[in-house]
Amino acid sequence: MARKPAQPPSAPAAPPIPEIRPGQSIELLKQLHILTREGKLNQDTRRKLKQVYHLVQFIEPLLSEVLDASGALSLADHGAGKSYLGFILYDLCLKARDAGHVYGIETRPELVDKSRRLAAELGFTRMSFVNASVQESIDAAELPARVDVVTALHACDTATDDAIQFALRKQAKAVVLVPCCQAEVAAVLRKHKAESLGQGALSEIWRHGLHTREFGSHVTNVLRCLQLEAHGYAVTVTELVGWEHSLKNELIVARRSAAPPRASAKKRLQQILEQLNLTELEPRFAS
Repeated sequence: MARKPAQPPSAPAAPPIPEIRPGQSIELLKQLHILTREGKLNQDTRRKLKQVYHLVQFIEPLLSEVLDASGALSLADHGAGKSYLGFILYDLCLKARDAGHVYGIETRPELVDKSRRLAAELGFTRMSFVNASVQESIDAAELPARVDVVTALHACDTATDDAIQFALRKQAKAVVLVPCCQAEVAAVLRKHKAESLGQGALSEIWRHGLHTREFGSHVTNVLRCLQLEAHGYAVTVTELVGWEHSLKNELIVARRSAAPPRASAKKRLQQILEQLNLTELEPRFAS
């Protein structure tokens, strides 16, 4: 009886990468260029993966709360870009479930088309991508009348405020914001600088240009938090520890509360607008 030729030993399986969470699609990470074609991480992509996973740990409990309570979920990710966050949330949190839809909203049509092709290739059937600005998406027919969770990560300047308006209109249960490049409040502070300097010593806080920019950024986020609280959200503000290479390191998480909206939050918001000569921004923050 002829002896079968010996088979060459199979190549050993590549060792698991400890930074990658269990169940994460390796093919997805390759397509997002977080992993190389050989399935490896380099220094830059390791940092990117760490950043995204750090956000996931804040968002994942919100998704579980909604799914456990209602059995359904819709998430709108504003300024989605290449949809790193949307794809990874779907892969880790929704792929194995029977419910849950992710909407990526992005102004650049080439990124929208690329995300659509990738979702189809991976079989992520409950992902949709909308070519629109944050403001346009409020009335976009492609989006449902109600959205459970809204994210806006590094949506520049007033786009974060538009995302808040979107969340309020869609009656979102949770909102996750990483604000970026807040310039509008600083511009109004500069516009009324002479008037403010005559009203008291506290205006020295934003007399210099650099201080105006930094103070304006800080005030913007304070106003956003008060706005959300005035509409019945419980708000927490924290630092995105682990985002060492980003100066925009503030994370705002808002959950719709069963308690009635805080009347004091609306009052405080109005007082800040008046005391800092920002009343022309009332339509944006006090609506």
